[in-house]
Amino acid sequence: MSVYKNNLYPQIKNIPNGFAKQISDRPNNKIVFLDVPSPRTEQLNHITTNSIVPLRDNLISPQINSDIIYENIKPVFTLLRIMGVLPLTRTSPGHNQFKMLSPSMVYSIFCFLGLVSYVMYLSLHKVQILRTTEGKFEEAVIEYLFTVYLFPMMVVPIIWYETRKIANILNGWVDFEVCYKKLSSRVLPIKMYKKALTMAVVIPILSTSSVIITHITMVDFKVMQILPYVFLEILTYLLGGYWYLLCETLSFCAGILAEDFHQALRHVGPAGKVAEYRALWLRLSKLAQDTGLANCYTFTFVNLYLFLIITLSIYGLLSQISEGFGIKDIGLFVTACCSIFLLFFICDEAHYASLNVRTNFQKKLLMVELSWMNTDAQTEVNMFLRATEMNPSQISLGGFFDVNRNLFKSLLATMVTYLVVLLQFQISIPDNTQDTYEDEKLITNDTIATDATKITTTLATTVLTTLAKKKKKN
Repeated sequence: MSVYKNNLYPQIKNIPNGFAKQISDRPNNKIVFLDVPSPRTEQLNHITTNSIVPLRDNLISPQINSDIIYENIKPVFTLLRIMGVLPLTRTSPGHNQFKMLSPSMVYSIFCFLGLVSYVMYLSLHKVQILRTTEGKFEEAVIEYLFTVYLFPMMVVPIIWYETRKIANILNGWVDFEVCYKKLSSRVLPIKMYKKALTMAVVIPILSTSSVIITHITMVDFKVMQILPYVFLEILTYLLGGYWYLLCETLSFCAGILAEDFHQALRHVGPAGKVAEYRALWLRLSKLAQDTGLANCYTFTFVNLYLFLIITLSIYGLLSQISEGFGIKDIGLFVTACCSIFLLFFICDEAHYASLNVRTNFQKKLLMVELSWMNTDAQTEVNMFLRATEMNPSQISLGGFFDVNRNLFKSLLATMVTYLVVLLQFQISIPDNTQDTYEDEKLITNDTIATDATKITTTLATTVLTTLAKKKKKN
């Protein structure tokens, strides 16, 4: 007779033939913890020791309790929310949404109404342009510029309309982080918080300095009139920083995913692993496309606004180039340079992100050695390559146009065409100042001749009258 000792029941010393007592007979004051989950629990919840649970209940990796992407871009998002531009609501970490009656939306409406009221009040006291002898044309261009500078007010309601799509983008990044953690067993290694914090501090300082320089050199400076221009200038360049962080995140994640995929195929080559990386890349490609769709109208407006500012600024510079540059041209030059840099920055970052998401990944796939893989793995690699061909991953603003370096080149070419036409039109117009001067000169000469004739006639009449009186006396 064999004797089996069961450690789970210490009160039972010897169990004949290995048969335990009935479960109902064991005491209830003893709790047993098992490291292995029951099959039923594993089947229902699909939770294993290598999987990840939802972020709000994550006990495997506490450092991923909040979504990484939002936390890295948080300084810029916070500044946009303080300015009342982005009424985003975060009910919990990793869950972003837009509510029409949320406190953030009410705060944004009050901020926007205050801005509009302030601009309407200042419209009664228009910006006084510095009057010089350089001519009225350049002064007219400057007046147009200071009206165009207020156009970014219209972008605030546009961002409100697109906040819901921006929240969906952030939630999509959370899903991407979870899938990456499940596939690679590590947290997405993104470290862009310092860049975002630097932008949130430097952009307001540089924008304020640019507006002050422009006002000092081009208009009669008043502190009360400069405040809305500072707010709108900060908003414009902060949107450029927000666009940069989104595109940089796409580029960085595409690089990490490509490197992990390349390293995974060096050691093992199962078909299932390739399929998982393909599914993760499709998520990243969709995020790239959704980034353009979520910010479609906002950055369409920003690009057109920058195009108009650049055209007017350079036109103002070139129109008076024959008379030499003056103090007003400093403000025009600063405005043109900053706008060109921001437009190039937006187009270049989107081009770089699209290149990393698609082209660099295709290079990794084409470099894969297929000879040592089985048939299923080779099929998955070919399907992966076909998926990259069928998903262009271009950042397109609602299908109107793709944001890349070709867009920047097209805008500059169009701007040069307009400048040439406008300058030719200006040259063809006669100089009104010279014509006015000649007309005034002719009028003056006629007046002098008339007055001389009247004086001569009067003198002659007086002399003849005097001579006639003397003859009568004699």
